[in-house]
Amino acid sequence: MAEIQQADETVVVHVQLRPRRGSTRRCLAELSALAAAHPAVAFSISGLAKDDRVVRVTVGVELGPREAIARFSPQAQAAYAFVSDVFTVLYDHMPVYATEPAAAERAAAEVLLGSGEPEVAPAAERVLVG
Repeated sequence: MAEIQQADETVVVHVQLRPRRGSTRRCLAELSALAAAHPAVAFSISGLAKDDRVVRVTVGVELGPREAIARFSPQAQAAYAFVSDVFTVLYDHMPVYATEPAAAERAAAEVLLGSGEPEVAPAAERVLVG
């Protein structure tokens, strides 16, 4: 049965960055700088994973309530501008739209974010080394 969605439900778009393993720190630093340039946008690192060549960093960006998006609210406009900049500024890290991260990817992101590290990049490397 289809799930009925609330009109005030917050919509999140997921963008995945795929930096090569050696450039994870640079990617996260650039993401941090981009976030500082868009202070009104709510986003989080919602997933982390890796393979032999790349680290997959999934970023969840809140567009706002579904009804407000349809009206192109200021929050939605700011979020769209942030996502546009992610694709432009972080182009070298191969951004793509993605689905919601799997449970293991969300857990890795929670470990990273819960580490209390002042710098995200070194903590990400520790989480992803295993």
